[in-house]
Amino acid sequence: MSNPISLSQKYFSWLPESKRLEWYPPWWLMRIRVLQLDNNWRKIRILLPLTWISKNMGDSMFGGFQASLADPIAPLACARVFPGYSVWTRHLSVDFIAPGSTDLELRFDFPAEKEESIRKELSKRGRSTPSFDYAYFTKDGRLCTQITCVVAIRTKDYVPGNKG
Repeated sequence: MSNPISLSQKYFSWLPESKRLEWYPPWWLMRIRVLQLDNNWRKIRILLPLTWISKNMGDSMFGGFQASLADPIAPLACARVFPGYSVWTRHLSVDFIAPGSTDLELRFDFPAEKEESIRKELSKRGRSTPSFDYAYFTKDGRLCTQITCVVAIRTKDYVPGNKG
């Protein structure tokens, strides 16, 4: 997976990480705004605005906009927390609970217990496949979309199918 942060560090190292995310071309076109990027990616809040481009014929947010932003968030967080590993989305599940009829706020938290569990598994097996749950909320705080992302964290020399 191409990491927008590492790709942009070469050219935009003077910018804060939050701005590098906002200016990452696919997300820049979506006009996202990073509201919070704390504790080395362990707490993330991103605003995904409802615009004329992101509205579907029902006047709510296209699911593709939501999935596009949600997809790399957990892997990016894992890449920051566990540097030196290859990290990618293994599975993404998007459950549209209510229409996204306002700007949406993506809320991701990396629980300390999960981090410890992943560290132990990486130490023991050299790989881990954790699952993260996060969500989008409407302006009034209503749950809109539930995200489940399964992340593959592997050593750089990992070969699929090798049980060793």
